[in-house]
Amino acid sequence: MEQKNKKKISTQTIIKLLLAVVLLGLSAFLLKGDVWTFWTWWLLAGVMGFAAMPVTGRLFWRFEDKGWIFSKVLAIAATGFLTWFLTAIRLIPFNALTCAAVTILCAVICFFLLRKESKEKTECFPVDRISLIYWEELLFFLAFLMWTYLAGFRPAAYGTEKFMDYGFMEAMMRSTTLPARDLWYSEGHINYYYGGQYFAVFLTKLSHTKVELTYNLMRTFVAGLAFAMPFSLVYQMMSDRMKGQQKSEKVIKGLPFAAGFTAGTAVSIAGNMHYVIYAQIIPLIEKLTGKEVSSYWFPDATRYIGYNPYREEDRTIHEFPCYSFVLGDLHAHVVNIMFVLLVIALLYVWLRGVRKKTVPVEASMKDGKFWKEQLLMPHLLVISVLLGMFQWTNFWDFVIYYVVTLGTVLFANIIRFQGKIKKIIVVTFSQMAEIYLLAYLVILPFTLQFDTMVDGIGIAKYHSYFYQLLVLWGLPAVLTITFVISMLWEKLRGMEHKSLYRLIKAIRTADLFAIIMGLCAIGLVVIPEFVYVRDIYENGNARANTMFKLTYQAYIMFALTMGYGIYRLLAVTRQKVFKIISGICLFFLIWTVGYFGKSVDSWFGKVLNPSGYQGLYALGYLDTDFSEDVSAIQWLKENIKGAPVVLEANGDSYSGYERVSAATGLPTILGWYVHEWLWRNDTDDLNRKQADIMSIYTSQDETQVRALLTEYGVSYIFVGSKEREKYEDSLNNALLQSLGEIVFMDEDSGTYIVKVD
Repeated sequence: MEQKNKKKISTQTIIKLLLAVVLLGLSAFLLKGDVWTFWTWWLLAGVMGFAAMPVTGRLFWRFEDKGWIFSKVLAIAATGFLTWFLTAIRLIPFNALTCAAVTILCAVICFFLLRKESKEKTECFPVDRISLIYWEELLFFLAFLMWTYLAGFRPAAYGTEKFMDYGFMEAMMRSTTLPARDLWYSEGHINYYYGGQYFAVFLTKLSHTKVELTYNLMRTFVAGLAFAMPFSLVYQMMSDRMKGQQKSEKVIKGLPFAAGFTAGTAVSIAGNMHYVIYAQIIPLIEKLTGKEVSSYWFPDATRYIGYNPYREEDRTIHEFPCYSFVLGDLHAHVVNIMFVLLVIALLYVWLRGVRKKTVPVEASMKDGKFWKEQLLMPHLLVISVLLGMFQWTNFWDFVIYYVVTLGTVLFANIIRFQGKIKKIIVVTFSQMAEIYLLAYLVILPFTLQFDTMVDGIGIAKYHSYFYQLLVLWGLPAVLTITFVISMLWEKLRGMEHKSLYRLIKAIRTADLFAIIMGLCAIGLVVIPEFVYVRDIYENGNARANTMFKLTYQAYIMFALTMGYGIYRLLAVTRQKVFKIISGICLFFLIWTVGYFGKSVDSWFGKVLNPSGYQGLYALGYLDTDFSEDVSAIQWLKENIKGAPVVLEANGDSYSGYERVSAATGLPTILGWYVHEWLWRNDTDDLNRKQADIMSIYTSQDETQVRALLTEYGVSYIFVGSKEREKYEDSLNNALLQSLGEIVFMDEDSGTYIVKVD
């Protein structure tokens, strides 16, 4: 028997090794020359995660995988944030050497911690779960590879907000200080949540790769983690819940994997019921009844409330991860997905551990040891720093997950203090004050230089139609409500003395955490129906940004709740009605994955034909869309160091204007008007700059033009296709060319660059 088992293990090992080799070969075949950059990032994340396991293993010691996948993100967050902090307070310059030095320093600290743990015989590596680690790495590699391959069919950093996202990266690549100079407002620094793009630049500098490739690679890297991290979390939740269940060994082993895989799918590649209804059911009915079949464009699932039917006074946004990954914007809320999932996982592992440490009734709040235990919990301290970081990566997520943390802490304290109201209230508020204070302090280098874009809270004048809310959120809401009712049904029936404390204590940790996530998600959907954050989009889009940012996180928490809740109800609950509802929810959840296929086909084209792969180079659009300017832009990229001001014509947001500053990171006097309006809220200043730019390009008064160039510190003047398009016959070429040395001239297109005297 022992010999057979050894032979079986040997066969499984060989199969796994062959599968790994096949995947490496497949990645080389699909990604062609880009595979070296792909492998570099995958290996870098693996090495950083491995080095951080002495810390991660302690935080996630209750996880079967010891937090293996989460260790990659924790390592990136720790080294990247520390590098930013030291740069922001002017202790170190922001360059490849300092990025590497800080990372090595953190690795050395982890090494000494590992030695300490070895002496204490504390195991921080999942040595007995190598098979689980293999499958997690395989899923991460596959998801990362899939999204990278798809990105190669449409790699251009052009359209929607890609100019801004890519331009931020180029600006930071040039800068040795942070925040970098605003590429669209040369007199100031970037006044936005630039942390997401910063981490892309940090990894680019650390890996010595090129930003032209890593713009796309960063978003596909996050997309890969958006599958692997939910898998690990929900796998563990389901594994915890199945302990002690009277099920066959195959069922107990298979359910966590199925639940984790479903959660990963729900977060990263699923759509919503809008696709099922408007792209599948309604067209089928129209076809059967002989009517003209309605067309479906994949962004419709994110522009529904206020658009169908159209309401001029209330247009909203309700995006979700799959849409973001397909569209390709490297925006704040996209990069922050991996850090958000890390916070959620830390909350779960903390809740699981801390609820078992019930505080004795006689414990006095006047005892210093008591408060030391309550305020120095490692998980809450790490979460505090991450929440502080969110104010810089995506401020909305700070507010959202501060509240989610509050909910988790409150439920934990109800159990820990055995329903003693005074202790629950005092300790909960003390811990939340501590978290807020620490989060506030660690991000001060950012907030002290940041001017808020928020203009208060407004009462919602308009509301979504109820049926539209059901279309978008009905499926996860039904599952969440069903799950809550099933918990109440199970626990209250046999409870003699009913109380909130007894009820919460009776609910297993995984179940309780799923309820917390589901209820928080419902709350995030409901909030924009009553209040919204005021900004510049008051006329017609007042609720848009609030609904967008809140429901984006609602989608993620709903997806995790569904991944766990469906299988929990199917496998554990005895009432058939709950099993039937969960089965129906699983059916429709799987159906929403069709959105992924629809959007991929619409946006990327024939992806099954590898010959259509264009590569990850983000600036390829310059050759096709700005052929008259491409040589001049490349000259700037190759010859200009630092961040001197390069003047170009300014224009509207989401247009082809600012292609020079976006592609090079070099600052110009004024860029996309609406974006700078949002970031600075000073239209008088923007209008003056806009008029001054026109004067420079069109005035015949040399004295006036030179005075303006001096005022704004302009070093180079760019005259190309957009300048000729905007100013036409009024363009004062002769005067502009006399202002200094013509350092670049394309005789065929007429594009030139003047270095101002």
